[in-house]
This record gives sequence, C-alpha cells and structure tokens, in this order.
Amino acid sequence: MTKAELVDAIAKLSKFTKADSEKALSATIDAIINALKKGDAVRLVGFGTFEVAKRAARKGRNPQTGKEIQIKASKSPKFKAGKSFKEAVNTGKW
Repeated sequence: MTKAELVDAIAKLSKFTKADSEKALSATIDAIINALKKGDAVRLVGFGTFEVAKRAARKGRNPQTGKEIQIKASKSPKFKAGKSFKEAVNTGKW
C-alpha cells in the first residue's frame, strides 16, 4: 500500500476529505518522528510501539576491498507490534 492508497483508505473509513486525510496522516508521521528525535517512545495501545534503538560503534569490512573499517555508533527507528495488532494480522479479525 502506498501513501496515496493509505490516504484514500483513511478518507473512506473516516468520511474525511482526501485533503484532510493527507493532513492528518502527515501530522501523525511528523509527530512520531519528532518524538523519536527527542528520544521518546510512542506507544499506541493495541497497535504497537515506536522506539529508537541505539547501535554501538563496531568494526566492519568494506565488501569491495576487504579492508577493515570503523562503523560509527548510530540510532535507528524500531517498531514493535502490539498484541492486538499481531492477533488481527494472524486471524484476519480486527
């Protein structure tokens, strides 16, 4: 599903206009990103949790040359599905 298809689905389910659905989706995504930037987790009960995972610095290899390189520490967004969400996907019932 693309973002445009998701906007269409939101508009259909909520009876909002497509423009309002686009604004709502964009605002939701922005709010999640801003919370993760600050280091906060976003918990949506029944859906899941968005968190930031920290990766330690480590050594790696350049696949073209085989030379050892140092990989910097980094942060990566992570999503863990909630119990209700997992059950809905597995049973097809929401």
